[in-house]
Amino acid sequence: MGIEGKYKRRYALLLAARDSEYVKKMYGGYFNVFVGAFGEEEEVERWDLYRVVDGQFPDMNELRDYDGFIVSGSPYDAYGDDNWILELCFLLQTLYSMQKKVLGICFGHQVLCRALGGRVGKSQSGWDIGLRKVKIVKDFSHCSFLERLAEMPQALSIIECHQDEVYEVPMGAEVIAFSDKTGVEMFVIADHILGIQGHPEYSTDILNNLIDRLLNQDAIEIGLAEDARSKLEIAEPDRKCWQEICKAFLKGFWNPCPAEHETMNM
Repeated sequence: MGIEGKYKRRYALLLAARDSEYVKKMYGGYFNVFVGAFGEEEEVERWDLYRVVDGQFPDMNELRDYDGFIVSGSPYDAYGDDNWILELCFLLQTLYSMQKKVLGICFGHQVLCRALGGRVGKSQSGWDIGLRKVKIVKDFSHCSFLERLAEMPQALSIIECHQDEVYEVPMGAEVIAFSDKTGVEMFVIADHILGIQGHPEYSTDILNNLIDRLLNQDAIEIGLAEDARSKLEIAEPDRKCWQEICKAFLKGFWNPCPAEHETMNM
């Protein structure tokens, strides 16, 4: 795929999950969810989709044409040895060596950590589903993206849905957010690698549908589902702030988060 001259920026979504029936019906697929959350007008950006879960990867000769990559969440284990996961790890190592911007979300956060030398595995405290307050670390080292994070509130609520977590970040990485449940909610390497354990792209309806599917699969207990739903009824995730964080990382421009961001005690 050759880049067209009218586009100023080009991004790729490395989709590590298959579209649910709900997301296909309501949004046209996860690709539209991500572009809706992090994209701009078509006149200034081009977004490409690669379904890595089905073995579809970008041409290695075209990687240089991209300004950034996003690795999505997935029902698969980031520490698994499926062929596509191993190929994804190699791709992420390549992008790291090229100093390309890579944003990893949930599974993407974990597999990015694994690919670059960190450790991931099953959470000892079990599933984390629903809204979670994430605390932003303020005393991080100098770098342009992190300077923008200094303008953030000290804590933000985000949608979580995971049973795996990062045990140890790669060498040279900094943990820049944590929660009462998970020690590594965000990590960075310089200004070109960012991992986020939660889902800044999710809306509450997507999570509610995901909870339904997990219940139908007997993957979670009904008490956990009811607790997650009850929290969604009284508070909202700070989606606007999270989207601005991701945009600032991917694109280098920054719009301050609204002062009326939600806060939660969890």
